[in-house]
Amino acid sequence: MSGNPADHELDADIAARLKLNDQGLIPAIVQAEGTGEVLMMAWMDTHALAHTLATRRGTYYSRSRDEYWIKGLTSGHTQEVTGVRLDCDGDTLLVTVRQAGAACHTGNRTCFYSEDLLG
Repeated sequence: MSGNPADHELDADIAARLKLNDQGLIPAIVQAEGTGEVLMMAWMDTHALAHTLATRRGTYYSRSRDEYWIKGLTSGHTQEVTGVRLDCDGDTLLVTVRQAGAACHTGNRTCFYSEDLLG
């Protein structure tokens, strides 16, 4: 199995259900298995999603770096994907994972660690 996300093609039936944005991306909300804690949000394209489904490793597309990244490849903070769901509109993914270590690049378990904006 190839380690390059660009080498994976998404099943045509799944691809037909996706509503990608004008950049060919779909937001992926990443949630901890069992607790439901929201860990992060990232972007996927069809290759990143296909790679995630094939390998069960969280694979995303970095808009700022214009490249794929497999969560934990450099940090060791891996994501074992246990489920992928498409929302009712087909424009957002919910990815359930077993997270090893921090999900956030800041070193926090979740990217949503800041104070509540409601006060």
